[in-house]
Amino acid sequence: MWGTIGFFVKGLSAAGFSAIDIVAIRVGTAAVLLLLIGFLFYREYLKIKIKHLPLFLGTGLLSIVFFNWCYFTAIEKMNIPVAAALLYTSPAFVITLSALFLKEGVNLRKIMAVFGTVVGAAMVAGIHLNQDLSFPATSIFIGLGAGLGYALYSIFGKVALQSYHPFTLTLYTFLVAAIFLVPSFFASYKPTVQVSGDVIIYAVSLGLFPTVMAYFAYSWGLEKVESSQAAIVATIEPVTATFLGIFMFAERITLMQSLGIVFILSSVLLVNISKRDFTGKKEKNNWSALSK
Repeated sequence: MWGTIGFFVKGLSAAGFSAIDIVAIRVGTAAVLLLLIGFLFYREYLKIKIKHLPLFLGTGLLSIVFFNWCYFTAIEKMNIPVAAALLYTSPAFVITLSALFLKEGVNLRKIMAVFGTVVGAAMVAGIHLNQDLSFPATSIFIGLGAGLGYALYSIFGKVALQSYHPFTLTLYTFLVAAIFLVPSFFASYKPTVQVSGDVIIYAVSLGLFPTVMAYFAYSWGLEKVESSQAAIVATIEPVTATFLGIFMFAERITLMQSLGIVFILSSVLLVNISKRDFTGKKEKNNWSALSK
């Protein structure tokens, strides 16, 4: 579902909205939809404890808001392919942070999968060795900040899910994000932008499918598996986006992008196959696996 973002963003961009406007539309629409769904179907999941508010500030502010600011700033300072590749360093951040704070194990398969997803994302984004990739250090750090912000949802979310339902996590994540982003949208809104029925459909669809449903699904999955595993599986997003571009917008795919897709799919497969599938013995999910 995350991979369908491009379809809705194209429609809103054509209407005259800027990238950061679209982010505000996304989180604002998602917050309204989630509140509506909550009051209709999930009232028992609407309450949180004040002491847990920092967790939702983490997912909403440090993840959603910070990640989007870093990502779009990186696009402005560098280019889309490099910014996208830096964004998908997120599984490496998740593995590191989950090992430090969530005590999740690190093994050779995870490291290989992270390497495969980072390389695959770079190839899908269209980066190759002949390109001039000399950018200021600040631009690189901002791009890596997008990857870090993207990763923080998995870390704060994993902790929050110990006390709350996935719906609660999704709801308060986007409420926090909307509180910080929507006011800036109205402050910079341009009356010249045409708001038609199509724009409303694009806005609601962006808030529903690749946001509310996608984050709820990811949160639900995050509740069941390790943060690092969920983050690696989620890198299927650029593969989905690539195929969407091919089938819906007649975009072409290069040999390098095809190889990048293979890298990503292989990495997702690798992290989901246990050592038992090959040897009949259960793999130990810790650093001792690296010595074997």
